[in-house]
Amino acid sequence: MMESANQDVNLNSPNKGLGVDSLTDVPVGGATSNAASPVVPPGLTEEEAEELRTELTKVEEEIYTLRQVLSAKEKHSCELKRKLGLSPLNEFKQNVAKGWQDVQTSNAYLSASATLEDISHSEAYKKTQETLTQASQKTSAALSTMGTAISKRLGDMRNSPTFKSFEDKVGNIKYKVVGARGNGEGVASPTETKPVQDNAPF
Repeated sequence: MMESANQDVNLNSPNKGLGVDSLTDVPVGGATSNAASPVVPPGLTEEEAEELRTELTKVEEEIYTLRQVLSAKEKHSCELKRKLGLSPLNEFKQNVAKGWQDVQTSNAYLSASATLEDISHSEAYKKTQETLTQASQKTSAALSTMGTAISKRLGDMRNSPTFKSFEDKVGNIKYKVVGARGNGEGVASPTETKPVQDNAPF
């Protein structure tokens, strides 16, 4: 099968390089042939119509033959690529790389690159860049000032009498809950019950 498919095809031969069984799919009378009586289109004689039908049949046979040859050649190409280690992924990568290279060398890309370069050197671009730089510097300075102001405000608040009073209350509560344990003494929790003394009077 592979040998017959790879043989050179003589398009002038009656079988066009096909086996006998492969001709069974080809319509013999053409697509427009009719078993009863052929219809003659208006404006043509019967001889002209028959000649066109014969030519159509030959063209359809040639198309079928060329499809068979193309299919065999594609199979052979795939086999050669497989033996060479060329995978579809490698071919895709090569095609993409070649396509990108073609884009980079195209007139449209070069023109766009030149336009972008011209824009980056223009006065409007430089002014915009300077404005954005100044705005960035002002924003960072404002944030720094605000951070300093917040720190100062927190320091002032911590030194205020209200905060000191609150801090003393928290310290007293902490001492009552944790402080005695820090000195080695056990402090009973509020849920603990005191042991009853044996000699307590009733």
